[in-house]
Amino acid sequence: MEVRVQNIRKEFSRFPALNDVSLDIRSGELIALLGPSGSGKTTLLRLIAGLESPTDGTVYFGNEDASRKTVQQRNIGFVFQHYALFRHMTVLDNVSFGLTIRPASRRPAKAEIRKRALELLDLVQLTGLEKRYPAQLSGGQRQRVALARAMAVEPNVLLLDEPFGALDAQVRKELRRWLREIHDRTGHTTVFVTHDQDEALELADRVVVMSKGKIEQIGTPDEIYDTPNSPFVFGFIGQSNILPVKVENGQLVLDGQPIGVSAQGEKDGPAQLYFRPHDIELLDGASGISGTVTVTRRVAGTRHVELDVSAAKSKVEIELPPEKVTSDHSRLSFRPTRWKLFRETA
Repeated sequence: MEVRVQNIRKEFSRFPALNDVSLDIRSGELIALLGPSGSGKTTLLRLIAGLESPTDGTVYFGNEDASRKTVQQRNIGFVFQHYALFRHMTVLDNVSFGLTIRPASRRPAKAEIRKRALELLDLVQLTGLEKRYPAQLSGGQRQRVALARAMAVEPNVLLLDEPFGALDAQVRKELRRWLREIHDRTGHTTVFVTHDQDEALELADRVVVMSKGKIEQIGTPDEIYDTPNSPFVFGFIGQSNILPVKVENGQLVLDGQPIGVSAQGEKDGPAQLYFRPHDIELLDGASGISGTVTVTRRVAGTRHVELDVSAAKSKVEIELPPEKVTSDHSRLSFRPTRWKLFRETA
């Protein structure tokens, strides 16, 4: 099911939670709504679900205006962060619930409901646990039950609100991989909310980066990470460094000294240089950007080094091979190999 959000505005007590947001979600796509707290991502999810009504704008399911339809009329499958399972019901009854409460005209026979619920429990790898109660399951197992329950109604759209937020890091990682496999097998149009950039980049076909009630950028994980279109996206996705530079005659200059980076085609004047810690090369001598080592630490397969760049009155962090040993107060010179300039807007 294709979903289109068109010029949506949502106010709460005259506070704009969403401001003129438009988004096209393709049928069968897995979309991540990513952003910090207060960015509007959960409000957008709830508007798609029908749990909130827009102040202005329209939500389409296919070619049909669904803006005033209820959750049931939209046929939404919803998975919450804290499972929202019925504690007094068995796993099987929880998964079956959405089908058992349908009007008689649309309700499958009991045997068919049981068959579908057991098939879904097999899909989410919980076969044999159908007689247990939620309290007898781990957090990861409960979230699998919640997903099976959401899929039981054969939803037009599957919505997940911080689905792994209550789980520990290792379980989250396992469930991310598992959810992607489930999506590829079932083909549901799926939208999930997260503030975890690793989760969004690993899982989604496309990522929608949000800030202050607006969409900053929409793109594939590669596009979002490699070609961020604003200082916010560059700073929010992955690690980044920022240095104040000037463009002079097609060269980047820091504190009056060229840093060996060509900026042909960029207009002269002050700018902010953004680059990632791993997108650098070390240089011999005093050319490039020079700094004094203040902290060095081993992180998995790399060495993270913090430098005090006195020329910019700034600190930056770079990544080096683990065999490159540095000591505090030693000097290093480097230059960015991939970078982007942003300028202040009036």
